[in-house]
Amino acid sequence: MRISVVSSWVVMIGIILSGCSNTPVQPPKAPEPPKVTWDDTQKKELLTILAQDKYMSICNQQALYEKVKTSQEPQDMTNMLYVYTKNLANGCIVNARQKETISGQMTTTYGVYEQKVDPKELIGKLQNRQSIEAILKPYVPQYRQFDALIAKYRAMERSDKASSRELRQVRLNIERVKLLKPGLGSNYALVNIPEFHVRVIDEGKTCVKMKVITGTKKNKTPVFSENLQYITLNPTWNVPDSIARNEIIPATLRNPGYLKSHRLEMRNDYNLDSPKLKFNAAEAKAYKGGKGHVPFKFIEVPSDKNALGRVKFIFPNQHSVYMHDTPTKNLFNKKVRAFSHGCIRLGDPKLMLKYLTENYTAHSYDDVKKKYNSYKTHYLNVTKHLPVHTAYFTTYVAQDGKLLTFPDIYGYDQAQQLNF
Repeated sequence: MRISVVSSWVVMIGIILSGCSNTPVQPPKAPEPPKVTWDDTQKKELLTILAQDKYMSICNQQALYEKVKTSQEPQDMTNMLYVYTKNLANGCIVNARQKETISGQMTTTYGVYEQKVDPKELIGKLQNRQSIEAILKPYVPQYRQFDALIAKYRAMERSDKASSRELRQVRLNIERVKLLKPGLGSNYALVNIPEFHVRVIDEGKTCVKMKVITGTKKNKTPVFSENLQYITLNPTWNVPDSIARNEIIPATLRNPGYLKSHRLEMRNDYNLDSPKLKFNAAEAKAYKGGKGHVPFKFIEVPSDKNALGRVKFIFPNQHSVYMHDTPTKNLFNKKVRAFSHGCIRLGDPKLMLKYLTENYTAHSYDDVKKKYNSYKTHYLNVTKHLPVHTAYFTTYVAQDGKLLTFPDIYGYDQAQQLNF
C-alpha cells in the first residue's frame, strides 16, 4: 500500500464554468513530491528496528514491510517510517475510544490521547540525518509497562505454551500503553481499574499501593489523565442532579426522615451559606427520575459517615471523578470491587493523605492532622506535579516480573479490536 506523506501534495480539482461555455479550465499541476534521500546508516537502523519490531508497531503494515525488505526504495522506506511512527504514537486498536450513555448523558468511558505525526517534520528530520531512534523517541511511551509487557509477550511467544487468547490479551494491553497521555514521567499516580488498585510511582518506584473501589459496569470509571491539584479535608458531598433525581428524591418521598438520617441538607445551591430549604413532596415529584437540571441541591455535611469519608483528592476533569475516602470499609474485602458511581474509593485514605502531604504539599503532616480532626472543611494545594492516570490494564507486569491478569469487568477486551 502506497502512503502519501505530505498532505499538500493533494490538489483539489474543480470545473469552472464561464458564461455559456462548458469547457473546463485545466487545474494546475500538483507539485512533485520532494525526493527523500536516506543514508546507509538510517536504512540499516530502520531495517533492524523493523526486523525485531522493537516497538511492536508494524501492526497492519506487514505488506509494506515485506516490500521495504526487498526493495529498500527510499519512498517506500519513508512511507514505512511514517506509518510505523503513527502506530507507535496512537496504537493499533481500531475502536479504542469507547462512548456510552451514563446517567442519561453520552460520555467517553475510554479516552485516548492521539498524537499528531507530521510527515513534513518527519522528512525534515530524515534529511537532517537524525537517527531513526531519535525520530521515534518522542512517541515511545515512558511508562515502564511498555517495555515490560513487550518482553513478556515475546517470552510467551518463544515458550509456545501461551494460547492465542492469552497472547492477544497481552498485545491489547501493549497497545493501551501507547494510548496513555504522553509525557507520563517518573512521578504519577496510576489507578488500574480492573485490578482495583492505585499506585503512586515516584522516580520509577512504587511508593504507595492500595486497594480501591471503582465504578460499576453501569457507571464505569472513565479512562483519562489529569493533574492532581488539591486535597479536601472533611469534604461535603454535593449530590449530583442525576443521583438526586434517581435516588435521593425517590427515597425521601418514600421515607420523610431519609434526609436527616443520611445527614443531607437541602439548599438553593451547593454553598452551605445559601438558604436552607424544606423538602416539599409535591414540588419534588416533578424532578423524580429522568435527567436534567434540579433547581435545589442536596448536600451531605462532613462526618465519619459522609459518602466521601473524611478526605478527597481532586484532579479536575470533565467526568467529575476523583479519589476519596469512604465509610463502606467492608467492601474492600471483596475480590471484585466495582461498586461506585465512577469515582475511586481508597482502601487506606490516611496513608495516601500522609504521603501526598509530605511529598506534594507545603504543609506538615502534624498541621494537616489538626485540620483533619477539626471536622471542618479545609483545602490543601498540591505544589508538585503529579499526574493521575486511570487506566484499563487486564494484564500488568509486577515489579518482580510476574505477569498479573485481571477480569475484563467492562468488556473492553472484547470490544476493542486489534488492527492487524
